[in-house]
Amino acid sequence: MLKISIISVGKIKEKYIKMGIDEFTKRLSKYCKLEIIEIPDEKAPENLSSREMELIKDKEANGIISKIKDNSFVISLAIDGKKMTSENLAKKINQISLSGQSHIYFIIGGSLGLSDMVLSSSDLKLSFSDMTFPHQLMRLILLEQIYRTFRINNKEPYHK
Repeated sequence: MLKISIISVGKIKEKYIKMGIDEFTKRLSKYCKLEIIEIPDEKAPENLSSREMELIKDKEANGIISKIKDNSFVISLAIDGKKMTSENLAKKINQISLSGQSHIYFIIGGSLGLSDMVLSSSDLKLSFSDMTFPHQLMRLILLEQIYRTFRINNKEPYHK
């Protein structure tokens, strides 16, 4: 069974987002082994210099990279990443699993985004939109799309 790990910077605070995450976690249990790993977010006060921002992202990156196991496929969510339809994401995940990869990591950065260290070591940079979403909400959106991917790949109905 394919293992999917979501590494996300920060905790989920909003109850309605937690409820949605719990629902998709339950739905996904029949398709994959899902693991959600939370990395503590570094405090990022307003008016940081670009150097201070990079230092914070690098600290978060060390936590992220320490959780990634070898021989896995890493997909980082990045605003400048590749845009895909749900069907194309389903094809990509199917290709990854058929190529012998049994573990896929999805990486969601914190409020400042991901460091170049994480982005450059990713196998794929994926963009959901040119818009910016709160990282807590992005976790819910990602889980819905992973669920949709399995529905598509298993030729099961889903809402278009």
